[in-house]
Amino acid sequence: MKKLLLLFVLLLSLQIVAQPKREFRGAWIQCVNGQFQGMSTQKMQETLIYQLNELQKTGVNAIIFQVRPECDALYQSNIEPWSRFLTGQQGRAPQPYWDPLQWMIEQCHARGMELHAWINPYRAKTKGTTALTTNHIAVQHPERCFPYDGLTILNPGIAENRDYICAVAKDIVSRYDVDGIHMDDYFYPYPAAGQTIPDDAQYNAYNNGIRDRGDWRRYNVNLFIKQFYETVHQTKPWVKVGISPFGIYRNAKNAPIGSQTNGLQNYDDLYADVLLWINNGWLDYCVPQVYWEIGNKAADYATLVKWWNQHASGRPLFIGEDIERTVKNTDPQNPNQHQQAAKHRLCQQLPGIKGTVLWYAKAAVDNTGNYATMLRQNYWRLPALQPQMPFIDGKAPKKPSKLKPIWMSDGYVLFWTAPKAKKWGDEVVKYVVYRFANGERVNTNDPSKIVAITTQTFLKLPYADGSQKYTYVVTSLDRLQNESKPAKKAVKL
Repeated sequence: MKKLLLLFVLLLSLQIVAQPKREFRGAWIQCVNGQFQGMSTQKMQETLIYQLNELQKTGVNAIIFQVRPECDALYQSNIEPWSRFLTGQQGRAPQPYWDPLQWMIEQCHARGMELHAWINPYRAKTKGTTALTTNHIAVQHPERCFPYDGLTILNPGIAENRDYICAVAKDIVSRYDVDGIHMDDYFYPYPAAGQTIPDDAQYNAYNNGIRDRGDWRRYNVNLFIKQFYETVHQTKPWVKVGISPFGIYRNAKNAPIGSQTNGLQNYDDLYADVLLWINNGWLDYCVPQVYWEIGNKAADYATLVKWWNQHASGRPLFIGEDIERTVKNTDPQNPNQHQQAAKHRLCQQLPGIKGTVLWYAKAAVDNTGNYATMLRQNYWRLPALQPQMPFIDGKAPKKPSKLKPIWMSDGYVLFWTAPKAKKWGDEVVKYVVYRFANGERVNTNDPSKIVAITTQTFLKLPYADGSQKYTYVVTSLDRLQNESKPAKKAVKL
């Protein structure tokens, strides 16, 4: 009786929840914190392999990897110099030579994860950078930049800068098999006391009759976002464009549409009109950085996720979660535990929210506050496909054919044949394999029946003595993870 009671208490404490079959489960891996700076090639690869393995165990299905922090590159570029955040000195190539972006793509894809290349669009120099190379854009064209609070910023009011950033994005997308390209919240710089943005000359020359300086700055960023989106999709239509804005769009005291918050604002302070971009279809997913805790007086988490769910779910909406702040604060309804369960429960109740991105990957890997343990044992214990994006491509590919179990030297293996494709939208890149017990209804909407998501056209079967009957189902996935009709095969194991 005591054992049953303990089991019941354990289940209650875990609060095991039903999981959606499709969910974006991302993690940001940043370089500007210096975690890789000056590491040897071998050491950085070992560090990343460990992080990716742990994140894979945790259920992460997408990595957002920072590759351009200050108009530089953590990849081989003929446009911008190697990043000091990689080698310790801007312009110095890694030794022994390697290409971190290409390597990460291969590592993530081998683990069934997407890789989204994360760039900072306008920032040309961070505060800690003391030297720029001769081929850096801020050295080549200082007239296209302005200084601000120790930073150097590409002036968004200059059209050549829009063209330049889009050329960088096109170069990445055309040469690398990335699944997405991602921008964070740095558009116009965050306001600093006593600082003004020196753009009088550009405003006087290019204001297009826009009388309000704030409206003109938003206009500049809007032009860029539209051009960036079109550039990426003209290069490769399937590459997702994601943007991760600051967590507050506007405060209600400044605009009726705003949230009941009192903090910095995308629209007014960063000149980022995120809702316009969503409503015009200039991004494929949005990840507001809702890093505060439930109950925060200036920016309550619950208030904000409800606001984003209501106003910004016209495109797939994922919530940026701060792991450290989540586990540091107690649940207002249950002071004996931190806020992970309460935040997850809240997001699951909001139909517009289709996933989470963890800030930041290392905090998840380090299992801060047992956050990763809860993901593994509860919230992300089952595999998940990516949310669909029918506005890019909503047509399912053809199903696999010729399912056949064959005895091989190393065991019993189920083989199938890939369907043929005439264009990119028909191309199959992965397969989902489900298993159902004898007599069990085939239901491919149940993620607990998924036994593999694989790029291979075969799967080794767990043969025992041949006395148990199962139905194996295999479906095809295209680049946008549209899923085919099922192909079935009865198997005795």
